[in-house]
Amino acid sequence: MFIPFKQEFQDQDLPKRFTFPFYYEVHPLALYAAQLLQQRLSEEDFGHDFGLDRQERLGAIGKMFGVLVVQNAAGELGYLAAFSGKLGNSNAHEGFAPPVFDLLETQGFFRREEQEIYQLTLQLEDLENAQELTRLKDEELEIKQQWASRILDFQQKNKIAKTLRDEKRKTIIESDLDGLKDLEDLRFESMQESRELKALKRQAQAAIEESQKLTLEYKAKIEELKVQRAAHSADLQGRIFERYTFLNASGQSKNVLDLFTDSPPAGAGECAAPKLLQYAYLNQLKPICMAEFWWGMAPDSEVRIHGHFYPSCKSKCEPILGHMLQGLVVDDNPITAIHPPLDLDIIYEDDWIVAINKAPEYLSVPGKNPMPNSLEDLKKRYPNADGPLLVHRLDMSTSGIMLAAKTKLMHQRLQRQFVQRKVQKEYTAILEGVPKQKEGEIKLPLRVDLDDRPRQLVCYEHGSYAHTKYKVLDVQNNETRIAFYPQTGRTHQLRVHAAHHLGLNCPMKGDDLYGQKGDRLHLHAAKLGFYHPHSNEWMELVCPAEF
Repeated sequence: MFIPFKQEFQDQDLPKRFTFPFYYEVHPLALYAAQLLQQRLSEEDFGHDFGLDRQERLGAIGKMFGVLVVQNAAGELGYLAAFSGKLGNSNAHEGFAPPVFDLLETQGFFRREEQEIYQLTLQLEDLENAQELTRLKDEELEIKQQWASRILDFQQKNKIAKTLRDEKRKTIIESDLDGLKDLEDLRFESMQESRELKALKRQAQAAIEESQKLTLEYKAKIEELKVQRAAHSADLQGRIFERYTFLNASGQSKNVLDLFTDSPPAGAGECAAPKLLQYAYLNQLKPICMAEFWWGMAPDSEVRIHGHFYPSCKSKCEPILGHMLQGLVVDDNPITAIHPPLDLDIIYEDDWIVAINKAPEYLSVPGKNPMPNSLEDLKKRYPNADGPLLVHRLDMSTSGIMLAAKTKLMHQRLQRQFVQRKVQKEYTAILEGVPKQKEGEIKLPLRVDLDDRPRQLVCYEHGSYAHTKYKVLDVQNNETRIAFYPQTGRTHQLRVHAAHHLGLNCPMKGDDLYGQKGDRLHLHAAKLGFYHPHSNEWMELVCPAEF
């Protein structure tokens, strides 16, 4: 699996620290290794349709690959390669690190027990689709309808009889002894009909319950099989996780159940990075640096761009890599590094409101880690402000206009305008590439990626409606300056709508989540139009982008 570099490198070419996998710039050595692997991917057939040679999707899908630059005992530099999940429905490909635990091993327990679960599934399908169940349901429905018809007929006869009794009562003279006897007979007749109706309903209920009993007994067999299958699956999953055992640089070993506080997500341990580090530790190879890239067509839900580098996913890999990296000297996480506070850049202020130009990579509000942020900066500047101050917020990476209110009443009035979508917003961005159309609109519903927060996915089933209008302003050197007019305000809306292949298919310059990391995200809130909360006069704030 160790592929030595043909090109020679000196000690000074090596990084001083190993890659922090969740936020990194690709080291030249990792880039060199990735280029070698990409050349191989372009030339060889791995039985997987990456969808690179045609426009039709038809089941084609890309794959995440990883490279780990390593040094062997002889001091030679080279690299390891791995892919996430399976490639061409196989875990075994020459020159790629094997899985930590091979689920596809022919003689392994997973194959045997998977077949047992499959047999239970077939039994369930037979029971659920059997004509016997359909017959029982039809009989139950027929009995219900028959008894409902009998009861309705009886009630109709009773109604006619009651009408006749009412007519008789009108003609009876109560002072007459014979009349009193006739009234008593009518009351008895009414009571008798009521008793007969109740008895008829009891008979109906008993008949229906008897027919339902047979159906319920049949359904109980189905539920019993489902419980049996679920228990078998849970037991199998637990046994699988116990075998996903990961080493770290200190030689310590933990399985996936030890590493997750909650139930491990499906596919934990199947990503490229754990495979690479595991193989390196098992074969006494020293990890130097790493990178992961996407190769092929993007899925409809995610933003994945062919050949682009991406960080490791958090929900599946963060607990595992947190353990596996112990014993290595790793780059600091730049996201948790303390940024120095910045002076407020005020672009408008009066007695009721204030607007600032937020710097890029600066928090709008406090986050998990203690870092300077615009809200706390405003509170320090306006300690006597009555209200929540910030009316809206921008992503940490986005710069531009943010509006704050000095009183609670002004805050409520401004926020109502945002909720009612009366506020007009314009953003300036630089895109990598050129959109097919010079102006238009994008409607792609968004939801958070539960496996990799805070990334967003396009999801038509559970996503929130997201609508963006746009207009191209200029194109130079295959980069596009564009104006965005968001009609909704979803998290990362503009970034996803720009990068997604169903949107503009052009990621923003410097977008470390949906494109390629750069010196900054080239997205700026440049204009904001709203009604002043005190005077109710329309006003527009303008703050041109610095890029």
